[in-house]
Amino acid sequence: VENFEESLAFYTELWGLTVAAKRDGVAWLASPRDPAAYLLRLRKAGAKRLDLVGLAVNTREDVDALAAKLSASNVQIDAEPHDLSSPGGGYGFRFFDCDGRLVEVSANVSERQIDSTATPAAPINLSHVVLNCTDIGPTREFYQTHLGLRISDWLEDRMCFLRCGNGKHHILALATGPHVSLNHVAYDVGTIDAQMRCAGRLKRAEQKMIWGPGRHFIGNNTFTYFVDPAGNVCEFTCELEDVDDANWEPRTVGMAPEFQDQWGTGGLVTDGMIPAQFNTPDKGLWQSSPV
Repeated sequence: VENFEESLAFYTELWGLTVAAKRDGVAWLASPRDPAAYLLRLRKAGAKRLDLVGLAVNTREDVDALAAKLSASNVQIDAEPHDLSSPGGGYGFRFFDCDGRLVEVSANVSERQIDSTATPAAPINLSHVVLNCTDIGPTREFYQTHLGLRISDWLEDRMCFLRCGNGKHHILALATGPHVSLNHVAYDVGTIDAQMRCAGRLKRAEQKMIWGPGRHFIGNNTFTYFVDPAGNVCEFTCELEDVDDANWEPRTVGMAPEFQDQWGTGGLVTDGMIPAQFNTPDKGLWQSSPV
């Protein structure tokens, strides 16, 4: 981001994350309620871009096996498996997906010590990330073929929701957009009460809620959406649907209002959410991240 200090203040003072580490214009932000090393990384830069999306596997052996598989399939590897220097350490590698986004896969990242009695209204973990594609087909096939993700549902042919087998309806969704970009990042806050308290904190700070509060049909999760100071859409959510991975059958639903928001409380998606989620073209495609 170009506005590093403003973005850092937004995600700590308003969004509810805490600084796990900060050095040389980079901040790693974690949940005050969960020991994961970090959820979000901000880096000071001359232009906004998506540095990378991080995914986890179980072991170092899984990292090596996946890196070998992708290399054999001619996927462009950016960094071979190595010990990581980010907070929590671990072991991982990086590669580019078919749209040029940088993806990091890691294992054995150490957790932080936290105050287990702290119960602020704040994110617990990342629920899901949504990416814009000019053509969903090749990107969906890439993540299915190379990473083993499975289709949970479709919103017409405009969005595809993918799961990884951890029991959750989706960890990644792909959306049709005018350019390759970040659509939004969703943070699980645990309960509807926490979600409303988080949203209220932003509203009292005169941050505009662009959609919500409501409950989606696909995934059955609740939602409230805001825009961060860099122009990225971020979501508070909870109660994402648990699915029976072995027996789940993908569905396709339309754009009717009841599928977008079961409660009918969120307002029109066209008012603010759709323009904001298209974002600006990603300037980091097919480029290594300096950190």
